[in-house]
Amino acid sequence: MDFSTNVTYLSLEGHVELEKYRYIYFLITLIVYILIIFCNVVVISVIYTSKRLHEPMYVFIAALLCNSLFGTAAFYPKLLSDFLSEKPVISREACMIQAFCIYTYGVSEFVLLSAMAFDRYVSICKPLQYPTLVKMSTVKKVLFFCWFVPSCEVGISIILTYRQLCKFKLTRIYCSNYSIAKLSCGDLTVMNSYGLFLLSINVFPPVTFIIYSYARILDVCLKNSKEFRRKALQTCFPHLFIFISFSVTGCFEVINSRIDGNVPHIVSLLMSVENAVFPPLFNPIIYGLKLQEISNRIKKMISKSKTFFRLNC
Repeated sequence: MDFSTNVTYLSLEGHVELEKYRYIYFLITLIVYILIIFCNVVVISVIYTSKRLHEPMYVFIAALLCNSLFGTAAFYPKLLSDFLSEKPVISREACMIQAFCIYTYGVSEFVLLSAMAFDRYVSICKPLQYPTLVKMSTVKKVLFFCWFVPSCEVGISIILTYRQLCKFKLTRIYCSNYSIAKLSCGDLTVMNSYGLFLLSINVFPPVTFIIYSYARILDVCLKNSKEFRRKALQTCFPHLFIFISFSVTGCFEVINSRIDGNVPHIVSLLMSVENAVFPPLFNPIIYGLKLQEISNRIKKMISKSKTFFRLNC
């Protein structure tokens, strides 16, 4: 493997069609990022400060939101600076770091969604076994696995990509591993094989498991009372909505990166950033509104804040 390189900076050409209204896009992106940080931090804080919410389901939600903050931190600051730049460029090392963080975020998201599906499956389908199957010690091990293993897997992928480059133009607004690999001078067989291996172990098993879990949950719900169905669906709907959204756009991103621009650029652009916009923004909103325990805590927190301001104004 040749670790030498004749390219030190990469040009992000995906901004070309956004150039005309870049200041408007900057303002919109800044507002979205502020909302993402605010909404996620609020729900994480509510879960962290309330002992009643120190249960596996809520711990997994907090972990999912922390993962969103991690992924968006790798995406938004660079994007915001690029909107203010005359010619968006990024150093090769920074590009690799961004790709590492974004891919780790994506893989960890799938693992966390699988863990949450298992939690809901045991809670609804095997409630008597829940205390023994889903213990806090087990949750801690799962969370360690959710971030450590994806980091190692993606790290190997980044190392395989680090080779001599013959081109310097990325047709994107952020760095993805495969788009960097396509700039390489060498053969991509090993890189492609490892990428397909990662896809097969990190996407298909979680998707299959989540579909199976919800099929079983639906079967149990249909056999129980209307009130039971309402409560079960109330806790499952947010997770299922996020899973479908993340899976569809994730699959589109994987396929689109390998068909060399046969999709209109604006469609490709919108779909490629969807996972950095909708899950991080709507996760805390959906969970905050749909899960009564969290929404009640948020309402109490807002009520206390209003009382505090009245007394001090």
